[in-house]
Amino acid sequence: MKARRFCVFGRVQGVSFRYYTRRKAIELGVTGFVRNRPDGSVETLAGGSEAALGRFRKFLDQGSPGARVDRVEEDTRELAELPESFEIRR
Repeated sequence: MKARRFCVFGRVQGVSFRYYTRRKAIELGVTGFVRNRPDGSVETLAGGSEAALGRFRKFLDQGSPGARVDRVEEDTRELAELPESFEIRR
């Protein structure tokens, strides 16, 4: 299992981005969390298979129906303590 941190920039707050991200993560079997950041971006820490994380990244590149994704920054993390499912955090 791999872990990745993604920061998504654009119009990603106030457009149900976290809700759709959680829904996609559960569909793909990805664990972790998503949360809004004070700078207007959204951060997610995700763990799963390489294939699942690749599909998750493709979702993040597009975003929720009302979102506009300008860019996604990604970095690999050592597998940390992740929730057993996928959470929306404040």
